[in-house]
Amino acid sequence: MNNTFTTQLIDWQKKHGRHNLPWQVNDPYKIWLSEIMLQQTQVATVCDYFVRFVQRFPKVEDLANADEDEVLALWAGLGYYTRARNLHAAARQIVEDFGGQFPANRLELQKLKGVGRSTAAAIAVFAYLLPETILDGNVKRVLCRVFALDGDLQNAAFEKKLWHIAEQLLPPNKEDLPAYIQGLMDLGAMVCTHSKPKCSLCPQNNICQAFAQNRIAELPRKKTPTALQFVDMLWAIVEYNHRFLLEKRPNKGIWASLFCVPCFEDENALHQFIINNNLILLEKKETFTHRLTHRLLNITPYFFRLPENKCDTLENQRFYSYNEMQQLALPKPLSKFFQAA
Repeated sequence: MNNTFTTQLIDWQKKHGRHNLPWQVNDPYKIWLSEIMLQQTQVATVCDYFVRFVQRFPKVEDLANADEDEVLALWAGLGYYTRARNLHAAARQIVEDFGGQFPANRLELQKLKGVGRSTAAAIAVFAYLLPETILDGNVKRVLCRVFALDGDLQNAAFEKKLWHIAEQLLPPNKEDLPAYIQGLMDLGAMVCTHSKPKCSLCPQNNICQAFAQNRIAELPRKKTPTALQFVDMLWAIVEYNHRFLLEKRPNKGIWASLFCVPCFEDENALHQFIINNNLILLEKKETFTHRLTHRLLNITPYFFRLPENKCDTLENQRFYSYNEMQQLALPKPLSKFFQAA
């Protein structure tokens, strides 16, 4: 059955898979860049970002030499900003530790910041035709359904079992590796989806045990949901001479390293900020919500004016025009708020 799975997947990918993506080239830099962007983000969203990144940073040295704020600004809207900071750090690793040359095997690739086993394996296959396999969320779902594997995806022993099976399925001919690995990605993204899978179009439906046993909805076993955390956030939107006060967020926590208006968790902290800066309250806006992965932010914006001749700013804070703000990495809800306002 294993050989059947592999052969059917390769044949299907060549006929029905994705072949015109901008990163489907023999360039480890572009392959690596796309793999980082594709973590937790759909292909359709990544395409435009990828093109802009490559235009601005055509080589890894260009990315390594860039300022982090510029990298984050180009990344703005993709979310999960740790990926962008890791991307920038890894580019510097490649230049400083590897002489500007990408590592040519999985274990060396895994030394790069933000590169795990599955990402390193994809780069190794597409750039160097090395016999490595991937095991992201889509692949786990495919394997659990085709082979009726019932286990906790968060369990280390079960994940080890999945890695072993994935390795056994690799095609013997290295020339087939790119089509096979791309086929795993395409099958999970296009056919064997989390909800409403297209089983009638699946090249594996003749051997899929979950399909035969009517367990598609059951497998893989659902993860235990993480409790949603509710966070109150007060925004101090301070205007002076048609410019707005922004500060760079700490490098850890919500919106790490992005530019944002001053944020406070309670009224007392906001009140102290008002007193310290002689602010004049103009308007309190209606509270709105913004969902992060495991947090729901309840955001209340306050508009303030800074009196004339009082524009001394705190450390790491300065005033920006709206046009200047467009060049910065802003949190998505703040960017949308200013666009609407």
